[in-house]
Amino acid sequence: MPLKLALPKGSLQASTVRLFERAGYHISVSERSYYPAVDDPEIEAMLIRAQEVSRYVEQGVLDAGITGSDWYMDSGADLVTVAELVYSKQTFSPCHWVLAVPIDSPFQKAEDLAGKRVATELVNVTRRYFEARGVSVEVQFSWGATEVKPPVLADAIVEITETGSSLRANRLRVIDTLLEVKNCLLANRKAWADEWKRHKLESLAMLLTGALVAEEKVGLKMNVPRAKVDEVLGVLTALKRPTVSPLSDPEWVALETIIDERTVRDIIPRLKRAGAEGIVEYPLNKLVY
Repeated sequence: MPLKLALPKGSLQASTVRLFERAGYHISVSERSYYPAVDDPEIEAMLIRAQEVSRYVEQGVLDAGITGSDWYMDSGADLVTVAELVYSKQTFSPCHWVLAVPIDSPFQKAEDLAGKRVATELVNVTRRYFEARGVSVEVQFSWGATEVKPPVLADAIVEITETGSSLRANRLRVIDTLLEVKNCLLANRKAWADEWKRHKLESLAMLLTGALVAEEKVGLKMNVPRAKVDEVLGVLTALKRPTVSPLSDPEWVALETIIDERTVRDIIPRLKRAGAEGIVEYPLNKLVY
């Protein structure tokens, strides 16, 4: 029996499909179908709105699913978190739910909103946030376009943001952050107790996590004179100690390592000056510890 897996439909759909591609799974999505084809006969996928994934997984309609930690927390569902997957619709960085008010508003903190109206899609998390601070507000469910509601339809909003551009475009400023969103691979407890399904989910989690880790890394390989190996090693900040292999010329070795992509432009010139030659940078699909 295949693993029944929910994938988020909507803003996270494209980035989730790309992540699965990097993990080694080809997913074919049809515009007219909610059942994408996966090139793994052991996985049966279904596209569901992220807000509903937790509910259907908890009910056992589906064995597991990917959704944001925000919707999972808001639902109150009792599920197993198999893995946290930090990526968003535009980047591989987390999003945040923030409390925002009009830029010219007198409100500076949550306590200033006592007795006011707050619009959001994340109703339960927002209520708990204000209750924890002893602040009484009217939390209104927003059906969308939440940024346009202040100051006429609401005094403040709780909205998700990735870059903050939409908030700025609507002349809003952030006065607090409620939570950082991490997408999660969640499992139904009965499915998790099934040995085959648990192993399948663990393997899937390992590959997806490996793809995310590799996103920020690159591989480097180069040829180095033996006399210069220590000097070259001193330049590198490697994930682990670099691999050093002999070449046909006994005076040279091949050196290979993995480093953070953001450091490459600074390190390659230093490697060259330290004596490395034939330096090759290559992308990684997965990096499994």
